[in-house]
Amino acid sequence: MTSEDSSAIPDYSRMTRLDDRAFVVIGAGHGMGRQSAHALASQGARVLCVDLDGDRAREVAVEVNGIACAADVTSADEVQRVIATAQREFGALHDICLRHAFHVVKYGGRALMAEGGSLIFIASVSGINSSLFHGAYGAAKAGLMSLVRTAGLELRPHNIRVNAIAPGGVATPRRTAATGTPAELLADGALTSFASTADIAASVLFFATDLSRHITGQTLVIDGGAMLRYAYDIAAVPAPPGQSMGERPETWTAPSST
Repeated sequence: MTSEDSSAIPDYSRMTRLDDRAFVVIGAGHGMGRQSAHALASQGARVLCVDLDGDRAREVAVEVNGIACAADVTSADEVQRVIATAQREFGALHDICLRHAFHVVKYGGRALMAEGGSLIFIASVSGINSSLFHGAYGAAKAGLMSLVRTAGLELRPHNIRVNAIAPGGVATPRRTAATGTPAELLADGALTSFASTADIAASVLFFATDLSRHITGQTLVIDGGAMLRYAYDIAAVPAPPGQSMGERPETWTAPSST
């Protein structure tokens, strides 16, 4: 305690722990879902690993000492079965990390009302910016982020937090297999390179722990700063005097308007 600040100092190391908490990870069989299952389990969480492919669900469940569940979460009945399985296996449910939305908000939210918890969705920067041939995908992700805001407001009285993560380019196994992502995009550590699936899982872990206990209805963009770039190619033009955060340019000439 200082003379001007008498606030208690929390145990920050404990805030990262998830001991005795139960989680459902939908899409756990590969990529970001698999990394998220590992991230949560590393902090003591019990994890129900859900995937459309039962074999993949079982493989990841073995890796994280969790429980496997094969399900198609586009079906309301299947989502209800997933939630019932988690409650039966774990006794209580605290958090759900997933890649699908409405049915899980509806049925998962009800399951979390007893003790509170966290809903974590994977959105995309395609729901914020535009991209060629991404009309349907972008609209779906924009809708997901809107759902996150609404659900955050509606579930707030039950101490349920609802947040989303919006990745940019991520080197998932599927993307790498389809496009042959060059290794150099991932090797130099530049923020504009593709994220790894572990980068996304780390943010899932943040939203799952008490470190984010005062955050709800938000979307965290993880794009390596890609969307910070100005749309017009003026990078070669030095900033006017007094407007640069770096060294003051010796000379500056306004760009031609023609």
